[in-house]
Parts: sequence; C-alpha cells; structure tokens
Amino acid sequence: MLVDGKVGLYRKKIEKLFEVAGKVLKEDFSLVDISVNFVDETEIQELNNQFRKIDKCTDVLSFPNLEKKVNQSLKDFENERNFDDGLLFLGDIVICKKVAYKQAKEYGHSRKREICFLALHGLLHLLGYDHIESKDEKVMKDVADKILSSFGVER
Repeated sequence: MLVDGKVGLYRKKIEKLFEVAGKVLKEDFSLVDISVNFVDETEIQELNNQFRKIDKCTDVLSFPNLEKKVNQSLKDFENERNFDDGLLFLGDIVICKKVAYKQAKEYGHSRKREICFLALHGLLHLLGYDHIESKDEKVMKDVADKILSSFGVER
C-alpha cells in the first residue's frame, strides 16, 4: 500500500491502520494507492464549499476515484490499475488536523485516535461506505469500530 501526501509523522500509523483495514475487510491493499493530506481550516472549508456546496469547515473529506459499492471487491477494478506501476488509485482523503485535535479534546480521547478515526472514515468512503441512511451509518460505524479495535485504538 502506498499512502502519499502531506501527513507528516502520521504516515506510518495511517499505513498500518489501512493494512489492518484490508485484513478485516478481506481486501488486498498491497497494490493500492491513496492520497492523504492534512490541510488547514481555510483550505478544507474551500474544498467543502467547492465540492459539497457547504461553506463551513469540516474534519475530513473524501474524493473517491472509483465508483465502488460496499459489496464489490477491489478485484473488480483491475482494469483501473496504473499502467506504469500497477497501483490502483482509490482516491484522496483530506483531513483538517486542527479540527481533529479540537474534536479529540471534546471527545476525551487521544489525537492519535481521532486522526486514525478520520483517516479510516475517509478510507471507508473511498471503498463505497456511506452514512446518509441510518442503516448504512450503522454498517459503516460497526466496520470502523471493528477495524479500530483490531488496530488497538479504542475510545
């Protein structure tokens, strides 16, 4: 798995978290590319306004490259792999670290846990999970909790 982008000291943690997610979800992430970037409050608000027409700051945004459904395997997207390196680009995840740190304090857990939660939340969106409907939200939450638990990050 390749996690590229501006994530600083969190790169290894996010890569390991995504490896655990692949195991829990029974997906092969070995040849997957995901862009994860930390941005400031102004930039995430601009992105949120530009792409979602919501003119306010948020914690995480995801920009999927594939039109994947939850029950679809990544193997269904073999023809989408990059010809040069064989990687399958899932999409972009953008996290506002300042908002994440505020939320960690509000929720009474570590910054690491909040960053991991947001990165995973973004990954699940790239994999087709959503939380618009309450039944889908429960599925996404249950999957996220299972992955975070397997990774050793609890509330």
